Amino acid sequence: MSTTRDGRLALPERRPLLTIAGVVGACVVLGAAGGLITAPQIETWYATLDKPGFTPPSWVFGPVWTLLYALQGVAAWLIWRSGLDRRIVRLALGLFTVQFVCNLAWSPAFFGLESPILGLVVIVPLWIVIVATVVAFSRVDWRAAALLVPYLAWVSFATALNYAIWTLN
Repeated sequence: MSTTRDGRLALPERRPLLTIAGVVGACVVLGAAGGLITAPQIETWYATLDKPGFTPPSWVFGPVWTLLYALQGVAAWLIWRSGLDRRIVRLALGLFTVQFVCNLAWSPAFFGLESPILGLVVIVPLWIVIVATVVAFSRVDWRAAALLVPYLAWVSFATALNYAIWTLN
C-alpha cells in the first residue's frame, strides 16, 4: 500500500477482487478458529445440555457462520475502500475489530470453559458492539451496514439461545 501526496493512505485500485478475497478470506479463516474449540464439544458437553425447542440442528451453525463471516468481510472491505483518512471510517473499522474480537471470544467462553453464563457475559456486549458497528457503517456506506444485518439477527437469536441454555441448565 502506498500513500498519496498529502500523506493519506492510498487504497489499491488495481486489484479489487484480490483485496476483497483477502479480507473475506481473513474473516472466514479467523472465524473458523472458533470451530476448533467448538467442534470437540458438540458431541460431548453440548450434547448433554438441556436445550430449548428452538435450538437448530448442530449442522446448521457451520454454514451459517461461514456465510456471516463472509458478509462481514465484504462489509469491512466496503468501509476500508472508502478511505482510511476519514475519522468515521477509522471509528467504524475500530468497532468492527472490537466486535470481531468479542465474537471470537464467545466460543472459548461458552464451549471451551463449558459455561453458558460466561457465554452470556461475552455475547451481550458483542450484540451491543455489533449495533454500534452497524450504525457507524451506515454513516459510511449503507451497503456495508445492510450486510451486517443478518449477522445482528443471528447474534440476537444466539443470545436468546445462550440465555435459554443457561436457564435450563
